[in-house]
Amino acid sequence: MIGRFAIIAVVSLMCGSALAQDVPGIEICTVERDLNRRTSCLQSNVEFLQKQMTRQSADAQQKLSDAQQKLAAAATEISNLKGAIEALRTRVDQLQAAAKPPPAAK
Repeated sequence: MIGRFAIIAVVSLMCGSALAQDVPGIEICTVERDLNRRTSCLQSNVEFLQKQMTRQSADAQQKLSDAQQKLAAAATEISNLKGAIEALRTRVDQLQAAAKPPPAAK
């Protein structure tokens, strides 16, 4: 019976320590009384924020690069379409010139 309680106590202590693992993120450092722990908490917050800023910067650069590629592709397509429109206008002008009846001689 005492052995069972001992096992339960050990297991519950192990679960409690698993729940207390440090999760990266912003912590409230004003709760800490010890200066070393408060400094460590603040340092952890700074490191977390620097990692977040680096990640956000990389994401923004990737999005910018993707947008620039799409813009370049769109500009190429616009240029091709302008060329096609000019070719069509030339062809329409040729067809209209050919369709006009010659002036009648009097």
